[in-house]
Amino acid sequence: MKPQYTGLVGDVGGTNVRFGLIDGEGRVRNLHVYPAANYGSLGDVIADYLERTIGRKRVPRAVIAVAGPVLDGEIEFTNLEWQVSEGELLAQFEFEAVRLINDFAAQALACPLLNGENLKVLGPALRGAAEAPMVVLGAGTGFGVAGLARSERGDMAVSTEGGHAAFAPSDDVEVAVWSQLRARHGRVSIERLLSGRGLFEIYGVLARLRQVEPTLVDEKAVYEAAAKGDALAAETLDRFCGILGSVAGDLALSFGARGGVFVSGGIAPKMADRLASGAFRARFEDKGRLGPYMKDIPTSLVLHPYPALIGAARELEMMERL
Repeated sequence: MKPQYTGLVGDVGGTNVRFGLIDGEGRVRNLHVYPAANYGSLGDVIADYLERTIGRKRVPRAVIAVAGPVLDGEIEFTNLEWQVSEGELLAQFEFEAVRLINDFAAQALACPLLNGENLKVLGPALRGAAEAPMVVLGAGTGFGVAGLARSERGDMAVSTEGGHAAFAPSDDVEVAVWSQLRARHGRVSIERLLSGRGLFEIYGVLARLRQVEPTLVDEKAVYEAAAKGDALAAETLDRFCGILGSVAGDLALSFGARGGVFVSGGIAPKMADRLASGAFRARFEDKGRLGPYMKDIPTSLVLHPYPALIGAARELEMMERL
């Protein structure tokens, strides 16, 4: 007998769109990944997915995690030329209910459910404070941030656009990076450095500082060159990890995230060993008089490939209880 699906879950990033169906036991089934550039709208992708998986049948509800701020049930994507509203999706697909949530808010909902092989400890193995806030952050096409407020009455994700907060340099090299990016772009946000494009820009600035020719063509080439022993590429990744540690520590302070800090996104897993053994944790803890406070906060790398879908499924379950 074919499973009865209770809902549709999705994760719409700047590069890829992921969809799954939730079966009667709450499991994500029929996972498909689509390149966003191949479609003109979110509705086009949903229509394609539903036609491929269930044909003319309908699912009653949908929760879709999206890369950008959701305002009054509407999203204008930060890194895609798409716009969509919950009302439009209700009308097009005849859902009983639909909810758009920020993709990192969905990941925040997933964080308490992740453990074991889904996480890699960064720094000392610590247990987060019970019922204390958590924060998740990550670099990919952009840089996402969300918090999780916890209480006996349940968890609540706190959506933010923290990736667009200003970047704060920590030493003379980062002042030089900031200065060159400011001359090129104007205001320098965290996302300007902690993203795929940002990693490559760091490489270019370091090349000029070291007075060497930047021969690599994109961030993928930087990863590959570092793995082969290229000194400038390795310095770029080390600098990226250090900046990520500083930003993660700042966010832990801002959220009071004594429950734990989770690093997600498409980039961090590609440098997992470097994050675990390099400057990330040292820079995370380096917060002056608050150093002892920081030492008690666990930091983890999210290895689960689809945390936003796990969080969207959790949000779907909460919708069903209402």
